[in-house]
Amino acid sequence: NYLDDDDVPRTAERTMHTTATGHTETPIETAVFHICSRAALADARRVGVYRAESLDREGFVHLSRSQQVLPTARAYFADVPDLVLLVIDPTLLSAPLVYEAPAPLRTSDATDAPIDVTRASELFPHCYGPINLDAISDVIDLARFTGHAIHT
Repeated sequence: NYLDDDDVPRTAERTMHTTATGHTETPIETAVFHICSRAALADARRVGVYRAESLDREGFVHLSRSQQVLPTARAYFADVPDLVLLVIDPTLLSAPLVYEAPAPLRTSDATDAPIDVTRASELFPHCYGPINLDAISDVIDLARFTGHAIHT
């Protein structure tokens, strides 16, 4: 299990779908993602479940679909070092997953937090409980995530 390893794998889910050419492809259209620090991931490994601060503060863990990861990273994590992306299989989550309207999205050049109107109508996945580790199918460095399927 990759969660037992100290090194973070460089590719996304490797076992979900095999293409006709024999390459394994991330089913990026079904996975959900969560940005967190390596330290938060290490804490999850220690306690056996991942709990984002937002779970206690807002009642859910903020997740993203593949096309939402990079805009979210730019808006909320632009200057945060050492981030990883949890690749989550939504069918394995123990807690309820609900797709809802986003919170206001900050822009990197704004001093207040206006809603990015291009994303206001998008629905974002929210997990209403801790994320069980067996639902995390992989972890990738956020800097390496392209928003597209990754072949291994």
